[in-house]
Amino acid sequence: MLKFEGKGQAHNCNGTTRRDFLQVGSLGALGFSLADYFAIQSAMAASKSAALADDKKSCIMIFNLGAPSHIDLFDMKPDAAAEVRGPFSPISTAANGVQISEILPRHAQIADKIAFVRSAHHKGAAVHDSGWQMVQTGRQFTGGINTPHAGSVVSYLRGRRTDLPPFVVLPELMGRGGGNLPNGQAGGFLGKAYDPFALNANPAEKNFQVPDLLPPSEIGTARLDRRRKLRQIVDETVDVFESTENAALLDQNFESAFRLMTSRQAREAFDLSKESPETRERYGMNRFGQCCLLSRRLIEAGVRFVTINTFLTVFNEITWDIHGSKPFTSIAGMRDQVCPMYDQAYAALIEDLDQRGLLGDTLVCNLAEFGRTPRVNPAGGRDHWPQCFTVYFAGGGVQGGQVVGASDPIGGVPADRPVEPADIVATIFKSLGLDPKSTLPGPAGRPFPLVDFGHNPIHELFS
Repeated sequence: MLKFEGKGQAHNCNGTTRRDFLQVGSLGALGFSLADYFAIQSAMAASKSAALADDKKSCIMIFNLGAPSHIDLFDMKPDAAAEVRGPFSPISTAANGVQISEILPRHAQIADKIAFVRSAHHKGAAVHDSGWQMVQTGRQFTGGINTPHAGSVVSYLRGRRTDLPPFVVLPELMGRGGGNLPNGQAGGFLGKAYDPFALNANPAEKNFQVPDLLPPSEIGTARLDRRRKLRQIVDETVDVFESTENAALLDQNFESAFRLMTSRQAREAFDLSKESPETRERYGMNRFGQCCLLSRRLIEAGVRFVTINTFLTVFNEITWDIHGSKPFTSIAGMRDQVCPMYDQAYAALIEDLDQRGLLGDTLVCNLAEFGRTPRVNPAGGRDHWPQCFTVYFAGGGVQGGQVVGASDPIGGVPADRPVEPADIVATIFKSLGLDPKSTLPGPAGRPFPLVDFGHNPIHELFS
């Protein structure tokens, strides 16, 4: 929560506090802390000069944390041995010649709007957070360089459209993955200013409110308004901000905080009570379903990039991580709990965007950190498998009803059109009208390409 009040005592600039009325806590509404901004000089100014075309384009990234089994859901192998094909049968879909699992019937009904890529793979470690980082940023965390999330890149290059942040994560940032690695949901070397706004709340709960959206009750709107002049705040609080550039940067970012906290537009965008009970039920009255509905509202209100984490961690909850025995999920748990919730909400989102005329300008991409082993393990589940998995796309200029790439007969490795994380991220940038060959100001001020050389958008998706 942000606090803009308090009674502090004066200190000097050798480390003691002059006044503590400006206290920064979680800063969920901003995604940064004061300390981070001492080190940031000109990034905000630089971002304003880049990429202004296709301003209507948006993206919703559904990240299927835990990694769905491609063989049991999207890339079935009905002619393989029993230990490969698993217990489920394929069904026909609205896309001619495309089959998927019987436990995703709503996906099947809208498959004419979906393009499946069955040849994704990466060379990272078979641990969750390694895959999270690679697939969301297009790069592996190496050499101390933490690459920004695709949404942070969009935030940097395009900025905000409205009072709302340009990049939002629902319902909150990823938790632990077991590898003690960066999860990829941050601004990386671009700085904390480009971290996402994290909701940090469950929109399915009764009386849902965004914790960091509204001003604290003890501060009136008039009092907040009197403090909108950030130069005055800096002058009154922290002597160390003598640099005009630093002060200007603080002005911009705290102005953004005030703008969000006092914005009627922002409050209404997050207000699910404005949706009919029928619409909310259509998405499903669960955390993921209501996050999908909220993502549609945020896109309508001008947010550029929304990431939805289907789950928050692979520990102590039912997820896509179907190792087969506790504390992980069984294949039956995926069938009975995960898939019905996921299938309903995803189909509702795609249909709702389409009916509202938003799907053409909104890419919805369903990603995961890896796939699952081609053979069922002794516990009746499947383990981690980065060598091959399926991702899929709808909207945003993508031609639905098709399959790009193929895996081998057991779903173990790509057999045609291999796709790597950098290609996936390049595809997102292409849909948003960004040039994947352009650069960012990287570490040490060196130009840093949006996408590594040799990697390109999956052009077949747009033809």
